[in-house]
Amino acid sequence: MRTNRTLMRSRWSILATARMLMLALACLGAPKALAQDTPHVEVYGFVQADYTQDFDRVDPAWEDALRPSKIPTTEGQFGDDGQASISAKQSRLGVLMNFPTSNKPVYTKFEFDMFGVGVDEGQTTIRLRHAYGQWGQWLAGQTNTLFMDASIFPNVVEYWGPAGMVFIRNPQIRWTPFQGDNSLAFAIERPGNDVDPGQIRIFDPTLGDDITSTQKLPDFTAQFRSEHGWGHFQVAGVVRSIGFETLGTEDNEPSDDELGWGVDLTGSWKFFEKDKLLGGVVYGEGIAQYMNDGGTDMAADLDSLGNPEATAVPLLGVSLYWDHWWSDRFSSSFGYSMDTVDNTDLQTDDAFYKGEYASANLIYYPTQNVFMAGELLWGRREDNGGNDGEDKRIQISFHYSFSTKDIFKKNPKESLQ
Repeated sequence: MRTNRTLMRSRWSILATARMLMLALACLGAPKALAQDTPHVEVYGFVQADYTQDFDRVDPAWEDALRPSKIPTTEGQFGDDGQASISAKQSRLGVLMNFPTSNKPVYTKFEFDMFGVGVDEGQTTIRLRHAYGQWGQWLAGQTNTLFMDASIFPNVVEYWGPAGMVFIRNPQIRWTPFQGDNSLAFAIERPGNDVDPGQIRIFDPTLGDDITSTQKLPDFTAQFRSEHGWGHFQVAGVVRSIGFETLGTEDNEPSDDELGWGVDLTGSWKFFEKDKLLGGVVYGEGIAQYMNDGGTDMAADLDSLGNPEATAVPLLGVSLYWDHWWSDRFSSSFGYSMDTVDNTDLQTDDAFYKGEYASANLIYYPTQNVFMAGELLWGRREDNGGNDGEDKRIQISFHYSFSTKDIFKKNPKESLQ
């Protein structure tokens, strides 16, 4: 009897152990299912300090970034050559939230950095980058325009980046009917229009200062993207209405509206172990609003009879970069980018014609969430009248990233998305 009881206890013990093991294995598989039913909140960002030694000069409000359009083409316009700057403007803070609903989860993102632009240019102040929500196929708020491909932004350390690529974060309402390795999306986006009246005053001295841009319709954008093991390719387009009117005149005349359009072809190619070749070509008329730097959307021109008219200005942009890893702790990025516009007959000699941007860097990752970098930069601007200017500089940066998830990525800089 004692032997039977012992056997029974052993059997129950084995069964209990088996149940515990099964429960433990089930728990190991639980996080994936739990993640779908449990809200997730992540606070992330980085602190970055940049020391820039400029050997030439740029517009003082833009000394912490290299934008070819801010390079002077007149000797001494911004003072003698040489300028030093130390900035923390690139520092960033963001919050992500992913939480379940009765059917599909809701995803939200809010992110800002400290690089003042527009009326805040030159200041260290809050600049909104992303503020949007997404539920299923629908996204609404401010984020990257569909017309751009953020994944071709190279691993540069300088803030502004290549001049010849599309880069803007725009308020929008987006529909993505197909998602996955092949995705298709459409959006209406906030319009913007920069009008250059040029030499219109030679026809009517009262015009010029009173000419203002109009945006009567939203911009329409579309994007097709295909992901592969070797990299990706993307085709994006925009169609927009750009116009102008004259303030203080009867019926606000003269006024006009023109069709703007653009096509952006981009892609990447992976090779070696982690290297990438990143490139893109964009062309269109009236698309300067979407470019990372330079140009104007609409300008005064002459028609076939010599009368003034408004026209959407043609623009071409090209960008090609190589992101290379020397080892797990060292990487570099090399490349060149440019954009050029087809100036109209009535644009002035100092109107932007061409911008060029080139850079090379070495980045060291000594430990998790930290990198140190040195970067050489060169930029050049050429005006419609033929005057040009260039800028050469060195940037040294220290970067410290953080996240409540505490997940380290090999490249903390990432593409600016």
